[in-house]
Amino acid sequence: MCEVAMEEQEREISDMERCSSVAENGVMPVVNHSHVRAPLSVVLATVLYCAEFITAAVLSSMYHKTDDVIWMGFTITFMLVPAVLIQLTLTFIHRDLGRDRPLVLFLHLLLLGPVIRCFEALVVYFKAGKKVEPYVTISRKISLKKGQGTLMEWEIGQSERILAMHRNAFKRTAVIQAFLGSTPQLTLQLYATIQEKYILPTRLALMIITLISITYGALVCSVLAIQIRYDDYKVRLRPVAYLCMIVWRGLEITTRVTALVLFSTAHSHWVILVGMVNLLFFFFLPWGEFWAKKGSLTENVEKNFSKLGTTVVLCMFTLLYACINTFCWSAVQLDFTHQELIDRKQRWDRLAMYYCGRFVENFLLITIWYFFRSDFFEYVCAPMLVVQLLVCYSLAILFMLLFYQFFHPCRRLFKYNVHDCLHCVCCRKGRRGGENGRRGKLPPSYSTAATMVMVPEEPLELLDPQNSQPADLTGQLGGRETDIVEDIMEAA
Repeated sequence: MCEVAMEEQEREISDMERCSSVAENGVMPVVNHSHVRAPLSVVLATVLYCAEFITAAVLSSMYHKTDDVIWMGFTITFMLVPAVLIQLTLTFIHRDLGRDRPLVLFLHLLLLGPVIRCFEALVVYFKAGKKVEPYVTISRKISLKKGQGTLMEWEIGQSERILAMHRNAFKRTAVIQAFLGSTPQLTLQLYATIQEKYILPTRLALMIITLISITYGALVCSVLAIQIRYDDYKVRLRPVAYLCMIVWRGLEITTRVTALVLFSTAHSHWVILVGMVNLLFFFFLPWGEFWAKKGSLTENVEKNFSKLGTTVVLCMFTLLYACINTFCWSAVQLDFTHQELIDRKQRWDRLAMYYCGRFVENFLLITIWYFFRSDFFEYVCAPMLVVQLLVCYSLAILFMLLFYQFFHPCRRLFKYNVHDCLHCVCCRKGRRGGENGRRGKLPPSYSTAATMVMVPEEPLELLDPQNSQPADLTGQLGGRETDIVEDIMEAA
């Protein structure tokens, strides 16, 4: 995942040539010298797409030879559905239907769209920097360093803009591949392994690839959620932050898939009900909130779309959102009345309810499996397996708290942190026992980490007088030029 860290984080200011004089309005121009970043995330997403597709195709041919029609049918379905959706997504983002590009469209029909897009991105990257090109847009971001904020301004060239479009497109495809293809594929192959009581090398390879794809897709969701929430700030994630998120997401997803598969071995039909209840709940949740607000659908999804077309696109977008939440926390909340379709507020209350509810659900699924397990698990220490799964999910929650406490890139902007929350919970009984007169005041926080308390947004000068500069700089961003930083949710 080092490629992810290199792709998402901006280069340090020391690698660039700073102008000696700062503009009168407080903006510090930064000259980039046409230093274009390599499209490593594009290459990684393409490699995962090809590896999973080829391995699933080989495994399907093996199922065909052994007359395993059911396994073959589901494997092909989970292989083709995300592949077709990825072709449609790339065609929609690049708007190729209105352009004369028959070769590209033909390759999309052959499900090779990501390959030709990756080749185009590499060609642009290797041609960049050979000649000086005028900038096409300006990007302004607030750089946070040691509690101080400085408004930086970058000139973005044509090559960097094209590569940014490719990166953002492949972020979307990575999420689609992960949660519409890899998660059901991993669940299916693990279930088939337990039912057949042996594991094929090709099946094991496919399971490893799908697990990497799911973890990468969840990592992309987490990073993009931070970028959406703090769009005005230059987000830098350290390698240790990525490592913490990888452990958090990997444990969360692995435990969830294992719990569903174990439950399905005891009650094959009831697991369908569990999956559908989860999927339908998260699918209709944003629509129910939309109807409760009595709002109107945003008209900025696509200019040429009718109301029906906009509704269809939003339904597909909501389906992806529901599939993500079925296996892990999506890190964002949908708001169809907002221009970006995303609620920018940090909904810590929903985060707490989600993980508490998911922990209880996993506990119930594993407990039911324990009492109704099949003979295949006679030589497995079932109590130890139950304890291990619960501990792994608890460790996932622990790493999530550690990320928000110590490694969140914008933790200095929060009013409270995890320590304040724990101190409030631990001291609540003491205040009720006879210190009612002193209730309502918490000791000042010694840490500058993320909050787990739902609070209204306040200017930074009210939160920390020493950090008042970023708040002033935020107000200067109203007239900035078009920014190239996009997110997966804007493509809906």
